Order: sequence, then structure tokens, then C-alpha cells
Amino acid sequence: MLFFKELFWAGLWALKDYVATHVLTCLVPAFLLAGAMVAFINQESILTLLGEKARKLKSFSIASVASFFVAACSCTVIPVAAGLYFSGAAIGVAFIVLWVAPSANILSLIYTGNILGASMVISRVIASIAMAFVVGWVMTLAFPQEREMAEQEVSRNKILTRKHLIFLLLIVISLLLPNYIGQKGPYLEKVIVWGLATIVLILYALKALTKEEIKSWLRESWWFVKIILPLLLGGVFLVGVIGKLLPEAWIRSWLGGNGVFASFLATMIGAVSYFATMTEAPFVDTLMKLGMGKGPALALLLTGPGLSLPNWIAIARVFGWKKSFVYVVTIVILGTIVGWFFGNFIF
Repeated sequence: MLFFKELFWAGLWALKDYVATHVLTCLVPAFLLAGAMVAFINQESILTLLGEKARKLKSFSIASVASFFVAACSCTVIPVAAGLYFSGAAIGVAFIVLWVAPSANILSLIYTGNILGASMVISRVIASIAMAFVVGWVMTLAFPQEREMAEQEVSRNKILTRKHLIFLLLIVISLLLPNYIGQKGPYLEKVIVWGLATIVLILYALKALTKEEIKSWLRESWWFVKIILPLLLGGVFLVGVIGKLLPEAWIRSWLGGNGVFASFLATMIGAVSYFATMTEAPFVDTLMKLGMGKGPALALLLTGPGLSLPNWIAIARVFGWKKSFVYVVTIVILGTIVGWFFGNFIF
């Protein structure tokens, strides 16, 4: 009975930490951004640029590069990618954003460089982009033309009107600013930065948007909250329980060297555990000092922030279980290959 009580409290503590440090400054603006993308982005234009019929090299490149500037964890990025997808972007594009934004955003890369050095950063960027293109193609091939797409001429309409573009940029600022400015300070500092940015956002919305536009935005945002948040919180609780069950000494003893199994184990640890943006670097640094190989370290750096058990569940809820399964299996395979390859031939 005492053992199960400890597991329960471990799950509650994980949930408490997540709610206290991520919901307000990360998830709330992410949901608002997703709702705004669905409500205000011109679907015909997004179909032309990032849709099923767009050139894959172009659309995948745009999605990959843009994702480097989104400092989001594996859970925060889901409503952002979903908003893009439901605005008309192709399935491959949406899953590239799902992968690159948490696995290799600029904020995490800078922090990784400070702790683990330039070679690990360069390897992380190269591996993340390579994996992104493979993921994009796998998802495209596995789920071809799944939505009915009418034959359309190239849209001459803007993707966004000027007022809606400014509005989306203000939401992006409220999402990114707490991470870029208040990252190293106390959490209250992040809340203050987020609060000030949100006040500016609200004032602009009241001035520039109509009542119907605001209602549409909030309605779309609430839809994402309903389908994602409950499963996300349940997944975080489960991760806390799993973390209590995993013996730390056993993990350390199996992560040495650069073999396939060590890379696979590191990938699986990263794929199940939850890492907020930037927390993966000090964790990996600790394990490397205890004897972890550089290949498995890279695999954990990628899959730690890029995947998590809550991420699996939430993706399945938004995109469907088949897509979630294909995506997770693809990332696990690629993470294992990347860790083994870089560990034996690059490092």
C-alpha cells in the first residue's frame, strides 16, 4: 500500500510542477495561437504554400526553418502544429513542426552549446533537420491525400490580413518572450513578462478585431483546449509514476558506449520522459559525466524534448492513433540510427 501511495504522490508532484511552470506561460498562449491560426489564416493561400499539392522540398524546408524559432516543448507545440494543419497545411508539414520546434529550437541550441559544446549543437541541428525531412516524407506516404482537396488555382489572396498578422505576432511574442527573457530568473519573472505581453495582446484585439472575430478565435482555441489538455495532464501524471519506477543506477549502467542498444535505450528514455525546453541539456550532461556515450547523448537530446508520453497521447487525440503510432515509431527508429551513426562515425 505504501508503494502505491508513493507512486500516486510522484504522479501528483509531476503534475503540480507541470501546471505551475507550463500551463500559464506556455500552453495558454499556444492554445490561443492555434485558435487564431484556424480562425484567421487564409486556407487557400496556406494550401498553395504548405498544402498537399505544394512542392514537398519547398514546404518541408519552410516548415523546418520556421520551427527553429519556436521555443516550445513536445506538448506546447501540439496545438501550434494542429492549428497549422487544420488551417490547410499538409500532414508532413504539421509533423515536421511537431518534431523540429521542440527538438532543435534556437533557445535550446544556445543552451546546449553553453553546456555541451559546439560539436554537439551542430550535430543536433544536422540530425534534427535530416530526421524532419524523413518524418515529413513518411507521414506523407503513409497518409496520402487524406483530406479532400479541390483543384484550385494559385491563390492571389494574402495568407493573413495586416491586422490578423499583427495579432498572431503578438500571440507568438506572448509565447516566446517568457522563455527568451525570463528563462534564467524566477518563475514569477516569466509570469510578469507573459502578463504584460498578454495585456498588449488583449488591448490590440479589442481595438482591431470585431466581436465576431474574437468569438471565432476563442471558440477555436477552446476546441483545442478540450481535446488536448485533459489527456496532456493525465500523461504528465503517468510520467511522474514511471519516473518513480525506473531505477536510476540501472539506466546509467546501460547507456555507456555508442552501440545500437545504448542509442535505442536513450531514445526510448527520451521518448517516454517529459523534458521542458532546455532541461534536456543539463540532464544529458550529468549522464555523460557518469559514462554515457556521445551517440546515445545526442539521441536523448533529440527525443527528450521532441517526444514524451503526454505528447504521444495528445497527438493521438488530435491527429488520430494511426498517425501517432507511425510518428512515434519513426522517431524511435531514426533516433536510434542517428545516435549509433554519430557515435561511431562523427564523434
